[in-house]
Amino acid sequence: MGVQFSMPWLLLLLIPAGAFLYYAYKSDFRLGGFRKKLALFLRAFVIILLIFVLSGLHGFTILHDKQVVYLADRSDSMGDTSRLSEWIQSSLKSKGEEDSTAIVSTGLEGAVERKLSFSEEAGASLNAALEGKFTGLESGLQLAGNLFEGTADSRIVLLSDGEENVGSMVGVGRLLKDRGIAVDVLPVPQREIKDAAVEELRVPDKLYQAESFYVEVMIKSTFKTAGELRIYEDNREIGRERVELSAGENRFAVKGLAKSAGLHRYKAEIFMDGDESAANNAGYDFTRVDGPPNVLIVEGTPGTSGNITAALESGMIGTEVIPPHMLPLEPAKYAVYDSIIFNNVSGSTVGGKQMEMIEQAVRSFGIGFMMVGGEDSFGMGGYFKTPIEKALPVSMELEGKREIPSLGLILVIDRSGSMSGQKIELAKESAMRTVELMRSKDTVGVVAFDDSPWWVVPPQKLGDKKDVLESIQSIPSNGGTNIYPAVESALNEMLNIKAQRRHIILMTDGQSALQSGYDDLTSTMVKNKITLSSVAVGADADKNLLQYLADAAKGRYYYVEDETTLPAVFSREAVLMAKSYIVDKPFVPAVQNAGDWTALFDQGVPGLYGYVATTPKSSAQTVLVSPEPDPVLARWQYGSGRTVAWTSDLSGKWSKEWVSWPAFADTLTEIVKWTFPQFTSSPYEVTTTAAGNQVKLQVEASSDNPPEKLVAKIAGDEAEEQTVDLVQEAPGRYTGQVNVSKPGAFLMSLEDVSGGEAVQAAPSSGFVVPYSPEYRISSGGGEDGLKKLAELTGGRVLSWDKPEEVFDREATSRRVLHDWSYPLLVAALLLWVADIAVRRLALPWAAIGTRMAALLRRQPAPAAEAGQSAGLDRLAARKKRAASFYGSSGGSAKPPAAEVPAQPRDRGAGTGAALGGGTTAPAASPDPALGRKAPPEAIPQRPKAPQREERPVKAKPAGTAGGRAASPPPPPPKPSGDGKTKAAEEQGASAMDRLLKAKNRNSR
Repeated sequence: MGVQFSMPWLLLLLIPAGAFLYYAYKSDFRLGGFRKKLALFLRAFVIILLIFVLSGLHGFTILHDKQVVYLADRSDSMGDTSRLSEWIQSSLKSKGEEDSTAIVSTGLEGAVERKLSFSEEAGASLNAALEGKFTGLESGLQLAGNLFEGTADSRIVLLSDGEENVGSMVGVGRLLKDRGIAVDVLPVPQREIKDAAVEELRVPDKLYQAESFYVEVMIKSTFKTAGELRIYEDNREIGRERVELSAGENRFAVKGLAKSAGLHRYKAEIFMDGDESAANNAGYDFTRVDGPPNVLIVEGTPGTSGNITAALESGMIGTEVIPPHMLPLEPAKYAVYDSIIFNNVSGSTVGGKQMEMIEQAVRSFGIGFMMVGGEDSFGMGGYFKTPIEKALPVSMELEGKREIPSLGLILVIDRSGSMSGQKIELAKESAMRTVELMRSKDTVGVVAFDDSPWWVVPPQKLGDKKDVLESIQSIPSNGGTNIYPAVESALNEMLNIKAQRRHIILMTDGQSALQSGYDDLTSTMVKNKITLSSVAVGADADKNLLQYLADAAKGRYYYVEDETTLPAVFSREAVLMAKSYIVDKPFVPAVQNAGDWTALFDQGVPGLYGYVATTPKSSAQTVLVSPEPDPVLARWQYGSGRTVAWTSDLSGKWSKEWVSWPAFADTLTEIVKWTFPQFTSSPYEVTTTAAGNQVKLQVEASSDNPPEKLVAKIAGDEAEEQTVDLVQEAPGRYTGQVNVSKPGAFLMSLEDVSGGEAVQAAPSSGFVVPYSPEYRISSGGGEDGLKKLAELTGGRVLSWDKPEEVFDREATSRRVLHDWSYPLLVAALLLWVADIAVRRLALPWAAIGTRMAALLRRQPAPAAEAGQSAGLDRLAARKKRAASFYGSSGGSAKPPAAEVPAQPRDRGAGTGAALGGGTTAPAASPDPALGRKAPPEAIPQRPKAPQREERPVKAKPAGTAGGRAASPPPPPPKPSGDGKTKAAEEQGASAMDRLLKAKNRNSR
């Protein structure tokens, strides 16, 4: 037993506390004697106790006994556990009499075999019922740590192979270390058995009906053997093979065919000769089989998609052919297709909104996209800087690959009041996109017109495109519509431009004020090889006039009902002026980087007669190239989807050898199938985590308005079904837990029950619970984990040959602290109350002190009479001292009043007689230096007054106060030469003052 302070430096407070007590002892005039000493004693104890509390005074006890808890791993990987029981029993023989032991077993969870006991006959049997399919050392260590009573040297002895598969023993080891509990480990050697296990089974995540696929199986074995591998689909055997295994990993692939749509479970099972463990002979997986895929074909020219549809339908791929203006205007309608093919479609016939929706469907929902070339496709179709170009693996710019004729281009744009709003903005965007397609050697001009023309950009070489684009962006809308002056002004300027090709683009949405005089303009254009294309925007445009101008000037006429197609029209017109975009000479494509398509072109590829020139993007994969080299077949991943670019046609004009090639149908089918979605889009993302025989489900909803309540229905191999209520932990996040008794592939469906009626919330999915990791072929790292645990907690690695090592050590002495703060505070409070009582209560403290002293000396207290006698004696002594003070030097009493000569009475003496109750003895005077009463002999004697002549005493007149005469007193006698009379009077007055102070003090 001992004491210690947690903050001993606070004991320095005793120094100022001592100074304070000393000052209080010296300066307290109100208390005296025993009462003062008792009050100071109590106050000192209160202060000391409070300082001890602040300093953290604790008591402690040093302990030397031992407590040991044996933790036995009884999971299935341990085999026969009788050897563990025998080792524990042997170690118990060496324990001391004061040592106590307990036993805990663990599998998935811990169980107490017996609690702490001092008896050597308690036994070491291991009989608790456990789930042995898992090893949960964390649970066992937590249970063992809770058995200690905290009064001894605590230690856990862990007997295990260390192959933990549930929880973390290192994590709980840190907690045990903080509690001062060490963990000794006894590594159990792994059993060496002949074992073959299915480590992995994989099937594609998504299949289409009638699609062939491979079931991949990885089998791990500890020995060389042979046996049979069987594959099951929904408990129906679909394949069987004889296989031979070598020690280590062995991989096999079994071919299958997706016959029916829906979710399907797959199981691979092995039957090997000499295999001693059957618990790990099966693996599981699942896949979704969809019905025949559906491809949307958009054809620019009616009747040109026969080759494509025939090839795809031969591969059991459904097709739907529509013209460009039939493209859906709702994003959800694109989700029903697995891929979209543009077959020589001009961008001027596809609305900007549809382009954006197709790009989003590819990027966000994984829908495939393929563009097939032709004279109206790629750059020739006006797809420069459109959403479709963003999704494609090729760019429409040629980036200076070949010599392109110089171009002089003037844009004539209607800026009348009817063009306000979106029309004028799209017109400006069209003009700007056209300028971006042009090169520095080209000449461009922009004239805007209403009632009269206004040159926004005078014809000039394209040096700095930025200035031209800013000028176009500033065009406002205002005024009427007069086409003729604007076209005439553009023609006059074009005649002065020197370029290999000269072209005018006219765009308007209204009727011209003048309808005549255009023949001279168009004839001048034809004569000078200047072409004009016209764009009629909306039903109010003068379509007849615009078509006439385009035909007469050898250009093209466009009727645009959807103004969002204007940028594509202008881009197409700019590209059409550079005929070098089309390469129309025969060649044989070369295979550049085919990847997994290499097998498609192993036997060579047919020749082509033309294509549309493009530039591959930096991250695209170019499969086939032309001699230029330009990409002929390119592909890439765009967001969640995949896209393909085929720059030649498939109608037979440039590709007649391809469409007649015997492998054409299979090749095109494989190319289109590569673009199909790689996942099933769903508003919910489901993840599963298996821990022991429990599977935690977590569902994330991506919609803006997630349901209030979700229910998951789980179906296993034997058609049993569990319903799990998912708890919404956060907006759009749900969790639940399902107990699984055996491994397998489980199907799961989500239902929204917020409205009271169950509604399927997402397509069915599934999850796999493999066989327990307890039965996996071990890698042999368990012993290292046990050693790490022992090192972390300060434990030891024990030996099978020396079970007595458990107790063969000195017990670690430990201090068990006892907190004394509460009792010290209680004692300080009680002493403080006692201090108040001593200082405030008027009790016979002297008698109390005497009695207490007698009790301490074990002597009887004096009788009450003795106390009264002592009080009378003290009173008599006081009267005697007073008499001597007022009497003669010899101390005799003052003579009677009749013998006193008549003389002026001393005020101090008279006052003293009145206070003394008729006696002339004064009370003892306090000593101002010591703060207590002075003894009588210390009081100075009053000197005798000088002898004076006796005078008759005059009678006091009636009615005078105090018996004194109303007339003024007689003059005082003249002092003698030595001043004795005056000194005597002063001394008497001071003595009377001291007497009054003493009396007042005693009355308190």
